[in-house]
Amino acid sequence: MPIYKFTESEPMRVNKWLAQLGVCSRRKAEELIGSNSIKIDGEIVSDLGRKIENGQLLEVLEKAQDNLSGQITIAYNKPIGIVSGQPEKGEIPAVRMLTPENAFDKNPIAIPANISIPPIGRLDKDSHGLLILSQDGVLAKAIIGENTEKEKEYIVRVAGYITPITLKQLRHGLELDGRKLKPAIVEHLDKQTLRFILKEGRKRQIRRMCDLVDLRVIDLKRLRIGSLELGDLPEGKWRILSDGEINSFKAT
Repeated sequence: MPIYKFTESEPMRVNKWLAQLGVCSRRKAEELIGSNSIKIDGEIVSDLGRKIENGQLLEVLEKAQDNLSGQITIAYNKPIGIVSGQPEKGEIPAVRMLTPENAFDKNPIAIPANISIPPIGRLDKDSHGLLILSQDGVLAKAIIGENTEKEKEYIVRVAGYITPITLKQLRHGLELDGRKLKPAIVEHLDKQTLRFILKEGRKRQIRRMCDLVDLRVIDLKRLRIGSLELGDLPEGKWRILSDGEINSFKAT
């Protein structure tokens, strides 16, 4: 049974803290409190507004694991034109494409039309490839949390001149929004094709990196997130991630 020690100086609502830890969403945390599945210093928490204080221990009871394990996690090969998250007027969000007709699995689960399965990490409208959508907060933290070292791999076609100096700048030395980027692996595959491997995910990062060195992105495809590869998942198709795939993200 997971136990977490609260070390902040100011008290915080339990549902907010569990969401910050990546254990679950605030709404899910309220469900766990309502089902008497949370203890603080050995006592059941029943007040939805309860705050945890410095030094206290929060325990997620074993019976809550069934509630958390029912969360859906999906790999989707997103086409160009589909948006990852909240759509603007006239746009189509990825979650709306999770229909039985688009399933890669022979016997897909039914995804309710009104369900919330947020994307983990950005993949902009003009890009395509691997997108993970999940209700699992722990998984989200493992993939895009502040201290994560999970790699994301992309194949990028560009217009412009690729020189040794260009590659050196892309690999290490650029800044976005006033902050230095982490070192990246950038390989020159052929005349106009690059492979990027990043350990961070700033907004439209690769496109903006290329802009800084006078390259224009023509096509951008994500092939891999951590150990999960796009593989033979056809464009526009989705599949459920196995427990083993999910646990591999959380274990490393």
